[in-house]
Amino acid sequence: MSISSASPTSSAQPPIRLTRARAVGRPRGALVQVTLTELRLFLREPVGLIWGLIFPAVLLVVLGSIPGTRKHTDDLDGHTLVEVYVPILVAFTFAMLALNAMPPALAGYREKGVLRRLSTTPLPPSRLLAAHLAVNGAVAVLATTAVELIARFAFKVHLPRSPLAFVVGFLLTAVALFAIGLFVAAVAANTKVANGAGAILFFVAMFFAGLWLPRATMPDALRRVGDFTPLGAAVQALTDATNGHWPHGSALPVLAGYGIVFGFAAARCFRWE
Repeated sequence: MSISSASPTSSAQPPIRLTRARAVGRPRGALVQVTLTELRLFLREPVGLIWGLIFPAVLLVVLGSIPGTRKHTDDLDGHTLVEVYVPILVAFTFAMLALNAMPPALAGYREKGVLRRLSTTPLPPSRLLAAHLAVNGAVAVLATTAVELIARFAFKVHLPRSPLAFVVGFLLTAVALFAIGLFVAAVAANTKVANGAGAILFFVAMFFAGLWLPRATMPDALRRVGDFTPLGAAVQALTDATNGHWPHGSALPVLAGYGIVFGFAAARCFRWE
């Protein structure tokens, strides 16, 4: 399957036209208008919805339907394979949206001159980036809710036993992954570069998240390396919260560090053309 082509808004026309009076006089209205426009553009392309929202839920249903995946095993620290994969699929949603959807969309705007035209208006780049974050963040919340509910009612997987820890891990995962995605979008010269960079980062990140080899079955050295990757830390934090523990070790500091470093770098490197 090819996911490097998942660019839900990369072929879109200029998302919004603002006059100076409207942008300056109604800053909140401008943000709402940009966000609603970006949402409409996102919904026009089914690729983002399929990979970011529907696919994780479908993958969970398929995985849970395989014989033996709902049996507790010592290899997975006493958990079932379905239980192990719920946090991984939450991380998958963030990786898909942050690395395969946002960068090509924003790079496509720059490549087609959309950002250059927006730069002549009073619309600051923060509003456009905030609109993308709001849309993709909302999709991530919906996808996570769907995965958790399907796991609970279809496969009897318990909901996160430490809700506060789960929310903290979820938010820091969003900050870290979206910051990396915005950095890729900020430095990518065009849509092809953004697609290629996002796809490479996606596969590397998802390996350490345990998509192909669950983290519990990884060699200790490989798992320790994964602890310092964004999705390795994210899966660890979400797994701990699901099991009723506050995320231990370096999981939360690592996520916060990625968010701060790449968020600052994205803001400094962002360019209209």
